Amino acid sequence: MKIKFKDKRLQGIKEKVDAASRLNEEDGRLLYEGNDIVGIGSLADQVRRNRHGDNAYFVYNQHINYTNICINRCRFCAYSRSAGEEGAFLLSPDDVRAALESRNREPITEIHMVGGLHPSLPFDYYLELLDTIHGIRPNATIKAFTAVEIDYLARLYGRSLEETISCLKAAGLGLIPGGGAEVMSDRIRQALFPKKIGKERWLEVMAALHAAGLKSNATMLYGHIETIEERVAHLIELRKLQDKTGGFSAFIPLAFHSENTELSDIPATTAYDDLKNVAIARLMLDNFDHIKAYWVMIGEKLAQAALSFGADDLDGTIMEEKITHMAGAKSAKGLTYAQMKELVEAAGYIPIERDSFYQPVDHGC
Repeated sequence: MKIKFKDKRLQGIKEKVDAASRLNEEDGRLLYEGNDIVGIGSLADQVRRNRHGDNAYFVYNQHINYTNICINRCRFCAYSRSAGEEGAFLLSPDDVRAALESRNREPITEIHMVGGLHPSLPFDYYLELLDTIHGIRPNATIKAFTAVEIDYLARLYGRSLEETISCLKAAGLGLIPGGGAEVMSDRIRQALFPKKIGKERWLEVMAALHAAGLKSNATMLYGHIETIEERVAHLIELRKLQDKTGGFSAFIPLAFHSENTELSDIPATTAYDDLKNVAIARLMLDNFDHIKAYWVMIGEKLAQAALSFGADDLDGTIMEEKITHMAGAKSAKGLTYAQMKELVEAAGYIPIERDSFYQPVDHGC
């Protein structure tokens, strides 16, 4: 594939891509430091098309945020509250049942559920949530509880990590979201989320989940105080673990939204940076099958463009998402099946509705 680069340094990257040779830390820095977004995007698109052709995936999913009460109170988070604070909430299993039943006529195949680190809920509460979801949506995959939540449950209730995972899996847990690592840097952790688990524990929890036969996603929160070097190091850590376990299903770059946080003076990420993070992820994460353009965070229109910059997945319908919108996201609070399909087709790709494990879904209609 012939590409005319504005930044001639990208020719060396192209030679590695053509040879299916792994990019290193220096390559990652070069990609982030350069401003040839068309050249970088073209390279990422080449990799994306070699893997997926013109297919672009999405899932019919619904989000459940069961509580925003959280002991960590990370500085970058607009979602969390302390118990008793105005705006704090906790859903009962009956509340979750009502939310699911309100959409019981929709062919939802995935329930995405995360929440804060509540200080006083019994372990059975979490098992009852899973049981409630499974009872109403027996054929849907339950994607729930980040590595941070699972670590917290293990510590709070005095169980081993393996026992905690086994109990949750037996109750219906089928897939793990990728949040919680933010950017794997001790400097950033101390500055922004000192109470949250660090890099080593996050990787340990993910490895244990993969060993238990559970797939997960992975993410990186960018656009706050991180450096280029820290972004590259984060991607390389994910790649190392994927080499060992093969348990990551997809990577999602998450654009930071600062509204209603302690970091509200930080401006929003630019379209340029959003597309660059998608493209560089596709180039650096050679052992990840899928790269998502999370339209909730970057908007529907830019997510369409990201399909030509290395992304092959738009995530899903994402009904009732709260966390990003509480931080000022201006995207829709859920899209219909028809809207998802139209987004993909208008961008020139073939829409493929998938399940949580990237198997095509046929509703028989």
